Amino acid sequence: MAYGSNYLLHNLAVLLLLLLVQSSLARLRSENGVKTDLFLSPKFVLEPGSVSNKFYYNVDFPRGHVAIKNFNAEVVDEKGNPIPLHETYLHHWVLVRYYHRKGVDNPKQHSSDVGFHTSGHIIIKNNGVCDSGLSQYFGLGSETRRTATHVPDPYGIEVGNPEDIPDGYEEGWILNVHAIDTRGAEDKLGCTECRCDLYNVTVNEYGRVLPENYNGGLECCYDETRCRVKEGFQGVKRSLYLSYKVEYVDWDASIVPVKIYILDVTDIWTKADETRGLRAIHHCLVEYDVESCPVGVDNNGCTHTKTLTVSLPTGGDVIYGVGHQHSGGIGTTLYGEGGRLICSSNPAYGKGNEPGNEAGYIVGMSTCYPSPGSVKISAGETLTLVSNYSSSCSRGHTGVMGLFYILLADSSTKTNAVSKFPTEAHKSMIISNFGWAIALCGVALLVVFLSRGRSGRGEGYEAIV
Repeated sequence: MAYGSNYLLHNLAVLLLLLLVQSSLARLRSENGVKTDLFLSPKFVLEPGSVSNKFYYNVDFPRGHVAIKNFNAEVVDEKGNPIPLHETYLHHWVLVRYYHRKGVDNPKQHSSDVGFHTSGHIIIKNNGVCDSGLSQYFGLGSETRRTATHVPDPYGIEVGNPEDIPDGYEEGWILNVHAIDTRGAEDKLGCTECRCDLYNVTVNEYGRVLPENYNGGLECCYDETRCRVKEGFQGVKRSLYLSYKVEYVDWDASIVPVKIYILDVTDIWTKADETRGLRAIHHCLVEYDVESCPVGVDNNGCTHTKTLTVSLPTGGDVIYGVGHQHSGGIGTTLYGEGGRLICSSNPAYGKGNEPGNEAGYIVGMSTCYPSPGSVKISAGETLTLVSNYSSSCSRGHTGVMGLFYILLADSSTKTNAVSKFPTEAHKSMIISNFGWAIALCGVALLVVFLSRGRSGRGEGYEAIV
């Protein structure tokens, strides 16, 4: 009878151990609320020298009221293989949020977004100050693969809130992918900088004659243009896609929403004049040229600096910051009043041939993740954006950019519930696992003790019971 009781208790202890393990795993699964979706853009076809710059409407994206936590993208072929920048240069990709009326035909793609803006759709811009363009929620270029984009806890980019969507409308997303095939190009850098002479272009995509002093930029490498390749070079057409991964969580009251601001160093800012009833105007040119070093100046130390002074209508805590530059960029910095450093973002250049490490290309930008509340921007504070490029190239650079992305959170928002946020599960897991480890260890010791009781002295076992 004693042996039977011993056996029964032993089995009960093992069962308890299994139940504890299963309960622990179930709890961890329920706490880890991060979801990941992987999508492909519509196909675009390129051959040596060709350009694709299309806008894809209503692309796949997580639906519902969610908080975006991360967004990564890269160009891949039909087998999912990453394409190196020295074959297909990713000039930029941008993702724009919009509302479209239910039951109304939603276009799939077009080589321009002009018609879209006049078709009754409602573009939902980020909180940046530019009056035209730069409306995107997400967007990078050649640096995509090695630039961090995650939003730290307890913050998130809120989308899909049904209270924000007008009656009769639903949310959608526009994806613009601008890719240039430089296989066999006479001048790869010139093709990526959209030098007009290499594209043999004298008018823009709307048929307007280009200014005489316009040497290169987006006006010369629009959709279906072609950059000059070496005579006799042969290369196959291939189908490519933008592969993009979105990490997100269901919206929760513990999430602190952030606002997206994009600053452009080319912004021509006309301040508001209340006495005349004039609002502030921000005419963002998006791109600019970098002149070459003056004759007689040492090329090694020749730097072109462009500066913007601007202010934001609202302020908050800086949660994230990153710059966007093209080849030749050597860093961009955002300052507050009095020269206070807010964020500095520097490019990383590749050193090899494999995707993500292509020699001569910017393959990543450094990012800023200040401790919550440690870096603030006040409403109306004067900000200074500085974009530096090397101008040692004998002919300079055309069509470069000096953008800066920042995420701001309301400074008054309390963040004392961070440990309860879904994506912080890994922290609670450590504590939880420690507690479970103690419990499981106790059960294991009980099992061992009971097992030893069967082969040891019977009175020891009887005493436990």
